[in-house]
Amino acid sequence: MELTWSGIEKKEGWEKAGIMLPGYDGKAVSEATKKAPVWVHFGIGNIFRIFLGGIADSLLEQGELDRGITCVETFDLDVVDQIYTPYDNLALSVILHGDGRQDRKVLASLSEALKAQYTNSAAWNRLKEIFRAKSLQMVSLTITEKGYALKNADNMFFDFVEKDIENGPEKAVSAMAVVTAMLLERYQDGGAPLALVSMDNCSQNGEKLRESVLTMTSEWKKRGFVDDGFMRYVSDEAKISFPWTMIDKITPRPAEKIAEELEAAGVENMRPVTTSKRTYIAPFVNAEAPQYLVIEDHFPNGRPPLEKAGVYMTDRDTVNKSERMKVTVCLNPIHTALGPYGCLLGYDLFSDEMKDPDMIKLAETVGYKEGMEVVPDPGIISPKAFLDECLKERFPNPYLGDTCQRLCTDSSQGLGVRFGVTVRSYVEKYGDAKRLLGIPMAIAGWLRYLLGVDDQGRPYSLAPDPMVEEMQKQLSTIVIGDPFSLTDQLKWILSNENVFYINLYTAGIGERIEEIFREEIKGFGAVRKTVQKYLA
Repeated sequence: MELTWSGIEKKEGWEKAGIMLPGYDGKAVSEATKKAPVWVHFGIGNIFRIFLGGIADSLLEQGELDRGITCVETFDLDVVDQIYTPYDNLALSVILHGDGRQDRKVLASLSEALKAQYTNSAAWNRLKEIFRAKSLQMVSLTITEKGYALKNADNMFFDFVEKDIENGPEKAVSAMAVVTAMLLERYQDGGAPLALVSMDNCSQNGEKLRESVLTMTSEWKKRGFVDDGFMRYVSDEAKISFPWTMIDKITPRPAEKIAEELEAAGVENMRPVTTSKRTYIAPFVNAEAPQYLVIEDHFPNGRPPLEKAGVYMTDRDTVNKSERMKVTVCLNPIHTALGPYGCLLGYDLFSDEMKDPDMIKLAETVGYKEGMEVVPDPGIISPKAFLDECLKERFPNPYLGDTCQRLCTDSSQGLGVRFGVTVRSYVEKYGDAKRLLGIPMAIAGWLRYLLGVDDQGRPYSLAPDPMVEEMQKQLSTIVIGDPFSLTDQLKWILSNENVFYINLYTAGIGERIEEIFREEIKGFGAVRKTVQKYLA
């Protein structure tokens, strides 16, 4: 059985394999989408396909939507060539339940896939055509936190951003430049309204997206690429809105085991691939069943009926509280605290680490003890119940195959959100953050992880992170086994407000982090001993 239009016409084999097929005419949906697009998405990787693609699929199944999603990639163009085109833009969703059950379904909601590449005139002109469409209501994004970042830790534009600024809209490459260039196309064609919806795990993601678009616009205006009218257009949220969101669904890398099971069931060519940009991706996506999406209901050109697919449509304050609950207390901080320690203690799977009493205690300290004291209650979701579900059901799920190394990906980009926000809340409440212990331990563990050697002396590869080289350079003179090799190497990192949103020394915990880190480099086995000592 092939995951293609012609392949899924042979329904009997799919049914025998326990794989549901679309209950709607996917080809007709694709044609309707191309004629009058409604929903465009940037960043077309795993979580997008199974979560947002799943939402669109649900609405199509209900008859609440008659068009799919236009999929756009700006970063890893290989994904279009290797995962979308060969499979006719179909995706295979595999939901992994904690009891071992799987729900499998072919999604036909991803109607068109484009590479945002100005050197490809056909694709570039097609993208412009899509953004000129009056029917277009929303542009969503899952490009990770770093996708919105225009400047480095020293507050200077990244080189690739500088090139986009100097080259102008017609030669845009990065996501923020491409999005802004396409907004210019819409503005020049009459200025129809549109909602730009970040669905990435970062605080006030809509504001971050807006700031990046406005910064790109401002820089282009200085160079004469755009006029005052365009600046007014993107600045007016009655025209271009930037709703805030909270999204949550654990979506690990596609598992070889799942690929083997699918191929054993008769589905061909299911093996994951690694692209030239190191994206690990497959024709299928495996993920957990629980999912949450909370969106500020601000769509100046209308929107699909997302609430009919389980999305919470609400106001900005509720979104902000939901996002803070998840990103700063209940989920992301636990991942960021335990991911590095998992690598240091020799764990591959996160679910195995969640059996470790020391790590459970660290998770409970960061979540229940420290986070819950300052977590906002969004009302629509209970923070306590959400954290309970994470620690007792979601994280221990052995079938997810989520790895500790994945949890370390791009950690430097999320430290401010995941720890800094809580640190600031303690400073605001108590004058300093000295009563915190779990968060300082988590930060010390991340720094120890950057040394690239586990607690038994075995080297490991670090997960991708844009600041890895910079951070490792700062730590290069530190020697495991020689605690006195630590002098002032951590000062630049821990005092950097661009990283943590606050100077951790001013907050009163910089010295404690240094103290924990120094104990963790005393020798091999010191990481475990230090965790046990401080959490006793």
